Amino acid sequence: MSDTPGTPAAEDGQVRRRGRNETEEERADRMWVELIQEVRVAQMGVQILFGFLLTVVFTPKYDDLSGTDQTIYIVTVVLGACATGVLIGPVSLHRLVSGRRIKPQAVTWAARMTLLGLVLLLLTTCASLLLILRVATGDGYVPYLVAGVVFWYLLWWFGLPMWVRYRYTTR
Repeated sequence: MSDTPGTPAAEDGQVRRRGRNETEEERADRMWVELIQEVRVAQMGVQILFGFLLTVVFTPKYDDLSGTDQTIYIVTVVLGACATGVLIGPVSLHRLVSGRRIKPQAVTWAARMTLLGLVLLLLTTCASLLLILRVATGDGYVPYLVAGVVFWYLLWWFGLPMWVRYRYTTR
């Protein structure tokens, strides 16, 4: 066995280390760069979706929507605005705390904001899909179709990552 806790012993007697040999600040810097790359992808998606949503109210078709569809639209726009705000939040957080030597805490909060942003993006996307399919088809199967898409997103965005986290995290 290894003399170092958490470090497995190699068959040849050599110690093989897992993970990186980095300080807390170096780890925070690396995690920040990774997080910002992830946020860029989500920001682009939510901003494009939100931009399209903002234009709907100015089309002639909007006046023809039922009260329920207009309510779904309003909820969708508010969700999109919230998702946009929270996914841009890590940039503001970084700018306001930069140089204060609290990057590890900033990374933790930015990661939380990003996760919330993904949940709001999921809700915005599914509400948009609900509205579009209701207007396009008016059929009773639409809620079931949207529920299937919600399940699909939950599986790939949260289910699989949580399974991988559980399956491969060293205990």
